[in-house]
Amino acid sequence: MAGKERRRGGGRYPVAAAVELTTKLGPETVPDEFWGEHTSPVARALLSSAVQCFARQGFHATTTRDITAVVGLSPGSLYVHFASKEAVLFHITRTGHERALAALTAQPDDGDCRQHIRRLVAAHVSWHARHHTVARVCQYELAALEPEHAAEVLDLRQRFSAVVRTTVEQGAREGVFDVADIDRTVRAILSLGIDLVRWYRLDGADSPDALGESYAELAARMLGAAGPST
Repeated sequence: MAGKERRRGGGRYPVAAAVELTTKLGPETVPDEFWGEHTSPVARALLSSAVQCFARQGFHATTTRDITAVVGLSPGSLYVHFASKEAVLFHITRTGHERALAALTAQPDDGDCRQHIRRLVAAHVSWHARHHTVARVCQYELAALEPEHAAEVLDLRQRFSAVVRTTVEQGAREGVFDVADIDRTVRAILSLGIDLVRWYRLDGADSPDALGESYAELAARMLGAAGPST
């Protein structure tokens, strides 16, 4: 059994028990696969707990005791897996932005910018709805990051914006989109997904996919590209 145990503060506990920790986190638990296969079960549980604590209380009002108590660990156990509370926030925000960016770049582009912008917006909105608690932390706790961590996340955000901008610029050049100001338009389109993290609930009236399709139509109308492409 010793080979299957890890430290818990001054004691030890079996890794098998760590897998069960996330059952204490409630209905908004982040799926284990979200954190990646190289993240240990205990680290996943701590990250999921931190997401809930940061979303409810904010980063500065959350203590390491708050994070570890949810999953039944001692406060010092957090430092076995993360250098600091800020490192936990960085892991959350970096992973969240990487996952959201991957959802965008996975959308096929057949050269039809009207259809592509719809796919991008639908993916952007549905991802933020499906992962609204993580996304809330990613959007509203960035100021707490250390400068070097903030710069890394900012780079991801710029890459994120560039995906949408490329399609909007293409449509404007081709005369498919009626865009007076590309910068403002891209910000408005991205805001469709970002703003919903303040109020969205998975048990509400709209599913993530339904909301994504609805907002894709709004974005198309915003660009003057309503209706099917020809």
